[in-house]
Amino acid sequence: MKGYYFDHAASSWPKPPQVTEAMVKWLESNGANPGRGSHQSAMEAARTIYRCRVSLAELFGIANPNDISFTANATEALNIAIKGFLHQGDHVISTGLEHNSVRRPLEWMRQEKQVSITYVPADKQGRIQLDQVEKAFHANTKLLVCSHASNLLGSILPVEKLAEMCKARGVRLLVDAAQTAGAYPIDVRSMGIDMLAFPGHKGLLGPQGTGGLYLHPEVEVEPLFHGGTGSRSEETSQPKTRPDRYEAGTRNTVGIVGLDQGIRYIMQETVAVIREKESRMIRILMEGLQDLNGVSCLGPPVGEERTSIVAFTVEAKDPAEVAHQLDRNYNIAVRAGYHCTPLGHQTAGTLGTGAIRASIGYFTTIDEIEYLLHAMREITRKS
Repeated sequence: MKGYYFDHAASSWPKPPQVTEAMVKWLESNGANPGRGSHQSAMEAARTIYRCRVSLAELFGIANPNDISFTANATEALNIAIKGFLHQGDHVISTGLEHNSVRRPLEWMRQEKQVSITYVPADKQGRIQLDQVEKAFHANTKLLVCSHASNLLGSILPVEKLAEMCKARGVRLLVDAAQTAGAYPIDVRSMGIDMLAFPGHKGLLGPQGTGGLYLHPEVEVEPLFHGGTGSRSEETSQPKTRPDRYEAGTRNTVGIVGLDQGIRYIMQETVAVIREKESRMIRILMEGLQDLNGVSCLGPPVGEERTSIVAFTVEAKDPAEVAHQLDRNYNIAVRAGYHCTPLGHQTAGTLGTGAIRASIGYFTTIDEIEYLLHAMREITRKS
């Protein structure tokens, strides 16, 4: 359904035309299972998947493409990393900004494996204090896991500084790049990232059902799933070889075909150009919202670095009702509620109400932003 789409933080749309074209072409020309056979079609499927690994490695500064394992989404990647790396009695550090894709696996590990957790608080703008992170390290700290950017506040965490603190203590760093992959520069080597979880369907401009996990070559993680890999089938245990170790079962080949095209489009446009445009557009949207009666924007103030997200509240109005009006009366898609991050809402002071989140993408236009602001002007005038 065509409309005004401001929910890119959940899933980007529209996709570059070549994403759809490549997926349709693949379905019409090849349906083979990659790695499950030596016939030409299966071999081409395997080569196609490897090409996407190479594209991802180039985008993220990864030396060996086989250190990237494909998953269905970032949530699966985070579960593999958290549950496969931590052991009973370990301690992990996280933040008060995390999505449930980080928090729930951590809490499961607390309950089932007696892993202890320290959540470093953030201020209402989504900033964490490095001295508080310093104090959170214990003798048994094994992992620091954090969002690269808050999916509610849009604040960007100082990953490089966190990596330095971890390296000095022999602690591994896992980064949830759900809101930054493809839209913000990421280089795992220069940034000191040991594990990177990312979705394919957001900033990477691929289809839903795609994502991945990068593991540093020296990081060993127990696989979450066991089963067919197409390799070492005679063995009863999961292969040690990457990426097979973390890719039990058939991969989403057609989705990965589309994902590769999304990544190629990003590299053609460049992350720097995408970042500059989205930053300029989100500033226009944020400034316009702040001029409206009773509207309060969450997260970093105008002029401070943030992702392409603006979450806001309207005085005396239920966020769900505002989102409903935007949808029904103006055909504008935003997201209201808790955005799967009660930790983030607790930090922002909106746990009791939730918020409205408008998020833009590379294809969002000024006219679309102006239309959203027009709709919000009418809604707030009726307050």
